[in-house]
Amino acid sequence: MATTTVWFIIIAFLWTGYFFLEGFDFGVGVLLPVLGRDDTERRVLINTIGPVWDGNEVWFIVAGAATFAAFPEWYATLFSGFYLPLLAILLALIVRGVAFEYRGKRDDARWRRRWDRAIFWGSVVPAFLWGVAFANLVRGVPLDAAHEYAGTLGDLLSPFALLGGLTTLTLFVLHGAVFVALKTTGDVRRRANRAARVMVTAAIAVGGLFLLLTQLLYGKPVTWLTVAAAVTGLAVAAVAGARGREGWAFAGTGTAIAFAVATLFLALFPHVMPSTLDAANGLTTSNAASSPYTLKIMTIVALTFTPMVMLYQGWTYWVFRRRIGTHHIPRPVA
Repeated sequence: MATTTVWFIIIAFLWTGYFFLEGFDFGVGVLLPVLGRDDTERRVLINTIGPVWDGNEVWFIVAGAATFAAFPEWYATLFSGFYLPLLAILLALIVRGVAFEYRGKRDDARWRRRWDRAIFWGSVVPAFLWGVAFANLVRGVPLDAAHEYAGTLGDLLSPFALLGGLTTLTLFVLHGAVFVALKTTGDVRRRANRAARVMVTAAIAVGGLFLLLTQLLYGKPVTWLTVAAAVTGLAVAAVAGARGREGWAFAGTGTAIAFAVATLFLALFPHVMPSTLDAANGLTTSNAASSPYTLKIMTIVALTFTPMVMLYQGWTYWVFRRRIGTHHIPRPVA
């Protein structure tokens, strides 16, 4: 297997891990005003992801760094052509991170409500725009002969791209609802289960339509299998959620996200950024890659350190595996 193909697979793996882990973070943020009826319940929701949300974002940083090192031409064209959407995502992530840290700095209800809104919008914006960005990668964008983006912001907002954004948003909200149900007790858990039953229907409808269109327009024979696996994951989540099997439901939503990402990357390969102006202008794993020596050194580093990082992150989740409820939240001191 060519080294460029290996790195395409590694980058696909990193994005899959990011969407799987950060997906439920986004979902919890979107559901914060829905599932949390008072400040104590909202603190429970935030505490479900408190120990892990910043670690989950590391996957995004590593995916971006890996793209820069392995496929610099792809990185340059992507970040210049998608500048405004990616800037909006970065600003939203910054605001959300600040909100998590600053929310409890003052004992003031209005202060906390403002930061709660920041968490909500800081979760909605990237959850939607990531889907828009990846739908555009699969669909293709206008690239000229120099591999420069030759379109406008409006070219990135096609109906297919907007449907991709709605797909990631609904999938992440469903993933977050199931995660909250898995991690909490009492009223918050019951509301999360109800929200998951509503969201799984929306995810099947929106996500199923997007994956079907992706398959019909850009798919390959092998992607029928990944589309079927993603839909099966949603079906498992629906059945398990209805039976109160929250662990299986979470596995189902995670499977759906993983195979949805696999569908997009398989439909994209061997391109990394197709051109809608002329197929010859598109970027592929060959013409966008670094030198073979650079890829060889990167492969050694990745195979050495990636398992260590995954073991450490798995240990973190094991330490914070127990459910939490409102009785775990300390009462304010007068």
